[in-house]
Amino acid sequence: MNWILLIIAGLFEVGFATCLGKAKETTGITSTWWMIGFFICLSISMFLLYKATQSLPIGTAYAVWTGIGAVGTVLVGILYFREPADFWRLFFLCTLIASIVGLKFVTSH
Repeated sequence: MNWILLIIAGLFEVGFATCLGKAKETTGITSTWWMIGFFICLSISMFLLYKATQSLPIGTAYAVWTGIGAVGTVLVGILYFREPADFWRLFFLCTLIASIVGLKFVTSH
Protein backbone atom coordinates (compact mmCIF):
# COMPACT_ATOMS: atom_id res chain seq x y z
CA MET A 1 0.00 0.00 0.00
CA ASN A 2 2.81 2.44 0.84
CA TRP A 3 4.41 1.88 -2.56
CA ILE A 4 1.11 2.91 -4.15
CA LEU A 5 1.01 6.05 -1.99
CA LEU A 6 4.58 6.79 -3.04
CA ILE A 7 3.74 6.42 -6.73
CA ILE A 8 0.73 8.72 -6.35
CA ALA A 9 2.92 11.21 -4.47
CA GLY A 10 5.37 11.13 -7.38
CA LEU A 11 2.55 11.80 -9.83
CA PHE A 12 1.48 14.81 -7.78
CA GLU A 13 5.09 15.97 -7.96
CA VAL A 14 4.72 15.91 -11.74
CA GLY A 15 1.52 17.89 -11.24
CA PHE A 16 3.15 20.63 -9.23
CA ALA A 17 6.06 20.91 -11.67
CA THR A 18 3.60 21.13 -14.57
CA CYS A 19 1.56 23.80 -12.80
CA LEU A 20 4.75 25.75 -12.18
CA GLY A 21 5.61 25.55 -15.87
CA LYS A 22 2.14 26.73 -16.89
CA ALA A 23 2.19 29.56 -14.33
CA LYS A 24 5.44 30.75 -15.91
CA GLU A 25 3.79 30.87 -19.35
CA THR A 26 0.67 32.76 -18.28
CA THR A 27 -0.18 36.07 -16.66
CA GLY A 28 -2.87 37.54 -14.46
CA ILE A 29 -5.62 35.41 -12.98
CA THR A 30 -4.68 32.42 -15.12
CA SER A 31 -1.22 32.41 -13.57
CA THR A 32 -2.80 32.65 -10.13
CA TRP A 33 -4.94 29.57 -10.80
CA TRP A 34 -1.88 27.61 -11.93
CA MET A 35 -0.10 28.66 -8.72
CA ILE A 36 -3.07 27.49 -6.66
CA GLY A 37 -2.84 24.16 -8.49
CA PHE A 38 0.89 24.12 -7.71
CA PHE A 39 0.30 24.52 -3.96
CA ILE A 40 -2.49 21.92 -3.92
CA CYS A 41 -0.35 19.35 -5.78
CA LEU A 42 2.65 20.20 -3.60
CA SER A 43 0.66 19.68 -0.40
CA ILE A 44 -0.83 16.38 -1.53
CA SER A 45 2.53 15.13 -2.77
CA MET A 46 4.30 15.97 0.49
CA PHE A 47 1.56 14.45 2.62
CA LEU A 48 1.60 11.19 0.64
CA LEU A 49 5.40 11.10 0.78
CA TYR A 50 5.19 11.53 4.55
CA LYS A 51 2.66 8.67 4.83
CA ALA A 52 4.77 6.37 2.65
CA THR A 53 7.93 7.00 4.68
CA GLN A 54 6.26 5.75 7.82
CA SER A 55 7.01 2.20 6.68
CA LEU A 56 9.48 2.59 3.81
CA PRO A 57 13.11 3.63 4.26
CA ILE A 58 13.40 7.39 3.82
CA GLY A 59 16.33 7.17 1.40
CA THR A 60 14.56 4.74 -0.90
CA ALA A 61 11.22 6.55 -0.69
CA TYR A 62 12.78 9.92 -1.44
CA ALA A 63 14.81 8.57 -4.36
CA VAL A 64 11.76 6.86 -5.87
CA TRP A 65 9.58 9.94 -5.29
CA THR A 66 12.04 12.28 -6.97
CA GLY A 67 12.67 9.74 -9.73
CA ILE A 68 8.99 9.46 -10.57
CA GLY A 69 8.73 13.23 -10.50
CA ALA A 70 11.78 13.66 -12.71
CA VAL A 71 10.71 11.06 -15.27
CA GLY A 72 7.14 12.35 -15.35
CA THR A 73 8.20 15.96 -15.60
CA VAL A 74 10.60 15.23 -18.47
CA LEU A 75 7.82 13.35 -20.29
CA VAL A 76 5.37 16.22 -19.72
CA GLY A 77 8.04 18.62 -20.96
CA ILE A 78 8.55 16.59 -24.12
CA LEU A 79 4.88 15.91 -24.82
CA TYR A 80 3.27 19.11 -23.59
CA PHE A 81 5.90 21.86 -23.52
CA ARG A 82 7.64 20.72 -26.74
CA GLU A 83 11.05 20.21 -25.13
CA PRO A 84 13.61 18.26 -27.18
CA ALA A 85 13.50 14.45 -27.15
CA ASP A 86 16.97 13.60 -28.39
CA PHE A 87 18.73 10.27 -27.97
CA TRP A 88 20.72 11.15 -24.85
CA ARG A 89 17.73 12.59 -22.97
CA LEU A 90 15.74 9.43 -23.67
CA PHE A 91 18.72 7.20 -22.87
CA PHE A 92 19.24 8.76 -19.45
CA LEU A 93 15.51 8.81 -18.83
CA CYS A 94 15.52 5.03 -19.36
CA THR A 95 18.46 4.59 -16.99
CA LEU A 96 16.58 6.62 -14.38
CA ILE A 97 13.53 4.39 -14.76
CA ALA A 98 15.74 1.30 -14.43
CA SER A 99 17.22 2.74 -11.24
CA ILE A 100 13.78 3.41 -9.73
CA VAL A 101 12.64 -0.13 -10.52
CA GLY A 102 15.92 -1.49 -9.13
CA LEU A 103 15.43 0.35 -5.83
CA LYS A 104 11.97 -1.14 -5.52
CA PHE A 105 13.32 -4.66 -5.95
CA VAL A 106 16.22 -4.35 -3.52
CA THR A 107 14.21 -2.72 -0.72
CA SER A 108 13.19 -5.30 1.87
CA HIS A 109 10.08 -3.49 3.17
